[in-house]
Amino acid sequence: MDWLSIGSNLVHDTIVFSTALIFAALGGIYSERSGVVNIGIEGMMTMGAFTGAVVTFFTTSPWVGFTAAIFAGAVFALLHAVACITFKADQTVSGVAINFLATGLTVYLTKIIFNGAGQTTTLSTVFTKWKIPFLGDIPYVGHAIFEAYPTSYLAFVLVAVTWYVLFRTPFGLRLRAVGEHPRAADTLGVNVARMRYIAVMISGALAAMGGATIALTTTSNFSHNTVSGQGFIAIAAMIFGKWNPTGAMWAALFFGVAQAVKSLVQVFELNKIVPIEFIFMLPYILTILVLAGVVGRANAPAASGKPYETGSR
Repeated sequence: MDWLSIGSNLVHDTIVFSTALIFAALGGIYSERSGVVNIGIEGMMTMGAFTGAVVTFFTTSPWVGFTAAIFAGAVFALLHAVACITFKADQTVSGVAINFLATGLTVYLTKIIFNGAGQTTTLSTVFTKWKIPFLGDIPYVGHAIFEAYPTSYLAFVLVAVTWYVLFRTPFGLRLRAVGEHPRAADTLGVNVARMRYIAVMISGALAAMGGATIALTTTSNFSHNTVSGQGFIAIAAMIFGKWNPTGAMWAALFFGVAQAVKSLVQVFELNKIVPIEFIFMLPYILTILVLAGVVGRANAPAASGKPYETGSR
């Protein structure tokens, strides 16, 4: 295999592995821009992966499963919204509880639906890669960029949509206002609680899209380790990207490279030199290093993590 082919495959795999991270990071941006910390991204991704896999199994349509995952993620995120916005619970504790609940609930339901099995049956129909006409035929570049799963194209479109919504629409202005100075926004007639509820539900929907993407593309099933910490990597991408959609996208691609490198292990037989376990640890090691370097230099929205009593002055 020549170097151009290796580079083409590396870029291709990077896009594949970063897609779920982009979805989830965008979800985190919506929530935290409204002032609600969402540590529960991992759990919402898990719920999306479970719903997407199960619904696809029974309907044999990945698009139906993907759509169902979006609604499931939004509804599941309501638990976090109610706890943090209505009952003023600690947002970090609520997010951790969401993660535990999602893991336990999905595994329990999987065993009930699939007769005690710890994972769903391998799906016979999942997303297939779309090759863009003409562009996909360009040597090396076509395979690298223009031959991807439909969810990858959707993820990059949503990056642009999210940027436009946040920075070019009245809704985005209100969302950022309640995340920076909710009291001032409330004074001007913005319903802080409603904006935060909407943001958290959007966050859950996007995170679930990330989870469903994993189940309906790379794994073709759901099990307890389908998401496997990618929700936390997405949070790191969000912070590394400074709560900006384009920044989060580039950060997600950076972490995607770390996962794509695993595919090169077999090509160069690196497992004979470096234990395969260390290669699999690479994305998580990079996450820790990135967060260690970013902390103190990336400022979250001013009201992030702080409950607000609607109507107070």
